[in-house]
Order: sequence, then C-alpha cells, then structure tokens
Amino acid sequence: MKGKYVILASTLLISVATFAQKDEIKAAEKALKKGEAQEAATILKGAESLISNAADSEKAQFFFVKGNTFLDLANKNIDADKNLSVAAEAYLDLIAAEKASGKSKYSSEATTSIISIKNKLINNAIADSKADKNLESAQKLYDAYLLDKKDTLNLYYAASTYVNAKDYDKALELYDDLKTMNYSGKGTNYLAENKLTNQEDFFTTAQERDRMVKMGTHEKPRTEVIPSKRGEIYKNMALILVEKGKTEEAKKAVSDARIANPDDTSLILTEANLYLETKDFEMYKKLISQALEKKPNDADLVFNLGVVSYNAKNLVEAEKYYKRAIEIRPDYVNAYLNLAIMKLDGDKVIFEEMNKLGTSEKDNKRYIVLKKQREVVFKDALPYLEKANELDPKNAEVKNTLISVYGALEMTEKKKALKEKM
Repeated sequence: MKGKYVILASTLLISVATFAQKDEIKAAEKALKKGEAQEAATILKGAESLISNAADSEKAQFFFVKGNTFLDLANKNIDADKNLSVAAEAYLDLIAAEKASGKSKYSSEATTSIISIKNKLINNAIADSKADKNLESAQKLYDAYLLDKKDTLNLYYAASTYVNAKDYDKALELYDDLKTMNYSGKGTNYLAENKLTNQEDFFTTAQERDRMVKMGTHEKPRTEVIPSKRGEIYKNMALILVEKGKTEEAKKAVSDARIANPDDTSLILTEANLYLETKDFEMYKKLISQALEKKPNDADLVFNLGVVSYNAKNLVEAEKYYKRAIEIRPDYVNAYLNLAIMKLDGDKVIFEEMNKLGTSEKDNKRYIVLKKQREVVFKDALPYLEKANELDPKNAEVKNTLISVYGALEMTEKKKALKEKM
C-alpha cells in the first residue's frame, strides 16, 4: 500500500510541474505580446529545466515562444548576434519536436522566421566583412548554412571568409565538407535591371526574368554563367596544407580531385599552382600545357604560362605568352601591365650602374649612353601602360607606374594631366 502512495505522489508532482510549466509559457507569451521580451526571456528561463519531460506538443509551444522572444530581442538590437543564434536554435528544436509528434502547428511560422534569421545573418556577415571583422563574418555565414543546409553557397563563403580571418583549421574543415559533398557551385544567374530602382534583380529562371521584362518592369536582361568553384576550393585546401608543411598531402588532395572530376579544367590549374608554390616550374608548365590542350584559346591559361615563364627568367617566352593572351582578349589589363613591368625590369640594372658613376669625363660619357638606354626601356613600356590605363582608369598601380614613366621621359604635360585625374 505504501508503494502505491509513492507512485501517486510522483504522478501528482509531475502533474503539478506540468501545470506550472504551462502557466510559465502562457505568462511568457503574454509578456511578449505586451512588448516585454526581456521579461518573457526571464520567465522562459524558469521553465527551461522542466521542458525535457514535457509532451512534444508542449515542447513545440515552448520553443515557439522562446524563438519569438529572442528574435524580438535581436530585432531590438539587444545582444543581436547571440539572441539570433538562440532564436534559430529554438525554432529548429520546435520543428524537430513537431516532427516527432506528427503534428504541425507552429512549424510553418518557425520556417518563415528561420528564413528571416538566415537573411539577417547573411546581411550582418556582409557588414562584418566590410569592417574587416572576418572571423565574426565567417561564423555568421556558417550559422546561416546550418539553418539551411540546402544552401551550400553559404558554406563555401564561410570557408573562404575563415581563410581571410586566417583561421586555417576551421577553413580546412569546411573545405573538407565541401569536398565530401563534391560541391562545384557551378550555375547560372538570370538578371535584369529594375526600372524603378535602376538595380539588377536576380531571377531563378530565364522564364521568370523574361516575363518581368515583357511586363515592362525590367530591362537589359542578361545571363551570367557561374563557373565551377572546385578549383578554388582545392587550391585553398592545398595552400593551407602547404602552409602546415603537408605538401605531399596537398598534392594528393588535388590529384584525387582531378581523378574524380577529369573534365574540370580549373583543377588542372589548381595542381599547376601548387607546383608553382613549390617552385617546380617544369611540372607547372607541363600541367598548364595539358590545360591548354583542352582550352587553347583560354586567355587566363596563356597569361599564367607567361607568369611562370617570367618567374623562370625566360623573358622571350613570357613576352610571347602575354602578347598571345592579348590577342585572345584585347582588354586583358594584367597582360598589358605585366608586359610593361617586364620591360621596366631592364631599368634596374641601368639605374644601379648610373648611381655608381663618378664625375670623370669617361663616366660622364657613359652616363649619356645609359640615359639613352633608359629612354628606350621607358618608351618600350609606355604603350602597354597607356593601354592598361585606358582599359582600367581606376587601377592605381597602372596609374602610378605610368606617372613615373612620364616623369622619366620628361613628358611633363601628360604627367600633370594624369595626376589631376587621381
């Protein structure tokens, strides 16, 4: 008989606790409706310890109120980052509870709130990145991915931002996740300019975009092909592994990626860049040549061959590749700039010799010869710099180099005019 009393007492305690818990949820809900989110959060904290034993329907209600409470606090900029995270977790717990119960009362609203939180996290991450708060930005992008794992682009951006934050271990972890899912990021964007805002709007399909253009709300439709990001992913993985002294592991990772994706030219470039990092120029050229066989008119590939030839001190080949890149893509600013820099390299030796000369008649004669040689160097570089500046007038490196060349050639008026544009 005594045992029955114990069971009855336990049941009574659970029943009392359940009623108390329901009362606290209602009280929190009431406080939230009155705009007193902080009070609601305090009330919910008191019910937190009892929620694990509650029925799934009560858990769902608790998490719904909790999510709404902390989202409200975040919207009021009260410890926004932390409260957004708490709200998101509560909504996910709510959806899990309703899935377990087989009933869906709050899940639809919770999903809408999750999308709102995801967008806030992304916008806040962008703001953090602009303020050079890369670690905070990366964490928010990763949190956004955790809220919606179908949107793998946020995982990719989180990994890249961790690289910017120099948290290479976390970056490598996320890149490894992308590698496991064989993420490419390849796709197509459909865009058109909004006549009202003069800003480009993004559309998920060409049909949707074309319909809006036909209706007259948008104009200037264009399609943007997004290339595969595998090359960049494996390149960054390889660079991190090299930084950690794991060069062979880096080479294997890229080699495995090429076997899994034989038609992805970007991976050949990634492997080539890895050999460039380890100063194996011959292997680099071999791999670039393989890539050129697949894409003989790829200006970037040809330009990269110019870079490696320059690094290997083969200036004749470097000039040939840079000029070929310009033939393929006449507006290739970096090819013009690199040609100019390569020409200007000849000035270093001449300038050093001029500085060592004395004031004797012999030295004065040599000075005149060297001065003419310098003029030839600057004149050779000048057309490439002027073309680069014409193509990219905002490029500070091009502009500053061109000003120096104008000065050396005593082209005072051109130098003055260019300086006024800065």
